[in-house]
Amino acid sequence: MLDESLLDSPEGLADADRRGLLRGAAEAGARVRTAVRHAAEAGVAGLEPDGRPRAVLIAGPGAAATHTADLLGTLAGPGSPVIRLAPTGVAPAAGALRWEIPGWAGSVDLLLIATPDGSEPSLSLLAEQAYRRGCSVVAVAPADTPLAEAVAAAHGMFVPMATAPYDQEEPLAASSPGVFWALFTPLLALLDRIGLLSAAPDHLEKVADRLDQIAERCGPAIAAYSNPAKTLAAELADALPVVWTEGPATGPAGRRFAAALAELAGRPALVAELPEALAAHSTLLAGPLAASADPDDFFRDRVEEPPAMHARVVLLRDRPIGGLTAAPAARDLALSHDTPISELEPEEGDELETLAELIAVTDFAAVYLALASRA
Repeated sequence: MLDESLLDSPEGLADADRRGLLRGAAEAGARVRTAVRHAAEAGVAGLEPDGRPRAVLIAGPGAAATHTADLLGTLAGPGSPVIRLAPTGVAPAAGALRWEIPGWAGSVDLLLIATPDGSEPSLSLLAEQAYRRGCSVVAVAPADTPLAEAVAAAHGMFVPMATAPYDQEEPLAASSPGVFWALFTPLLALLDRIGLLSAAPDHLEKVADRLDQIAERCGPAIAAYSNPAKTLAAELADALPVVWTEGPATGPAGRRFAAALAELAGRPALVAELPEALAAHSTLLAGPLAASADPDDFFRDRVEEPPAMHARVVLLRDRPIGGLTAAPAARDLALSHDTPISELEPEEGDELETLAELIAVTDFAAVYLALASRA
């Protein structure tokens, strides 16, 4: 059950936030600025690439690396494929994970390593293996870690991860907003420099400004009735989120939201992109998860029995309503099955700004749901 009273208690939220999740979300803009500075100090701005790499390989543990690869691949488009190297192993622990470079990788390819740990022996071995193959190597990780030494030995580029003092107080959650932006931003700057996407320093400054604006709108001191993230968290209190996305970059944002709900709040969620989502989830909305499936729910004893879980559509969009859109069909399908729908559409801006807004609002919502559900 969600303790909605906690949502309007900044002190209570702070007490419940033992992993610094709210601080990470609130300081996302500052993380971006620090990460941009670290990338510049590491020499990203001075790179003079000979051309685009044939392929970009990304390795790293957990959701942060997965989301980074997903977003970079979407933003880069077909120019150079972005391929995530999924780890193998017997446990999700630094010493148990294993990464292997593909047999075809060579001197025309680029290996990116993104990790909030840096102690994974297999990532250090991966950097050495890439060097022997002739691959260029760039890593983002905490400073003074074994990975930093391995990248230096491989004549690669190492960018220290933008961290905060409280990152060391509790184990970092892979879906933490602070971790994500600290790993994602330097790689954005790098891929801009080599011509795979557009993320110049002024664009990244706009991203940081947009994240600051969202932190002001969605922060713990803002009441739920005027706070879009708290509102969304309350709407999802007893619901199964069915996340539908529309727009070129919203697919990764929706997948990140679903992963954050699972990891941070312990909530399952489904995600699909429009217009395919309409066919993929139409039977689900017509089944027992639809709000209309239990007509006796109105008379349920709210004290003795927990409420039944019903689907709620969350529509993430980054295109104007006046354009070509499947949103009306999505609303019609949801409402025809008495399924409520929540919609998030960012304010105008370039692709990175609007993407940052969607990620920031949904990050805050996942954090609020996690904190208020555990009170």
